[in-house]
Amino acid sequence: MTEPSILLLRACLALLAMPIYLLSFLGIWEPFCKKIFFPFFLEKLSAVHEKKAKKQKQELFRNLPDFKSPSGELKLLEIGTGCGPNFQFYPPGCKVTCTDINPNFQQGLSRSMSKNQHIQYERFLVAAAEDLHQVPSASVDAVVCTLVLCSVQDVNGTLREVLRVLRPVSIRIKSSVVTFIVCSRGTAP
Repeated sequence: MTEPSILLLRACLALLAMPIYLLSFLGIWEPFCKKIFFPFFLEKLSAVHEKKAKKQKQELFRNLPDFKSPSGELKLLEIGTGCGPNFQFYPPGCKVTCTDINPNFQQGLSRSMSKNQHIQYERFLVAAAEDLHQVPSASVDAVVCTLVLCSVQDVNGTLREVLRVLRPVSIRIKSSVVTFIVCSRGTAP
């Protein structure tokens, strides 16, 4: 490339990036990304991913009813819920507590909730997976964490919290949760 064409290309790039620089200078860019762009982008990406992974997710979630409590109730805790792409795979009547570190996912989550009325929503918690103190000990039958890399900084702290909130009768799922989180972090056994 010649020098004038490189200069023209750089000028065009600077012109395209100018709104981002201006919003960043004004302190608006980061909140815009967290509140609008990232949730919107993740919701659209999740929709595309769901179409491709539907059969695999059906297979992964098909045994959730096996973890019902003796009363017949199934209580799930989903860590890193995002906009709720897993809801469609949960068994009818199960009670779900949703957690995410980003409160701005609630709009997309509300849309997913309205589409998936076969499950009961207990609450949405803005919480990191390492600090689920708002969830009582031994209160859930299963923990789902498919967006674990978006929600977890400390794997060991997360595992401690998961084991704390699981009901003692849910002991058989603990090894699945441990394997999933470890493999998701790229350190498969």
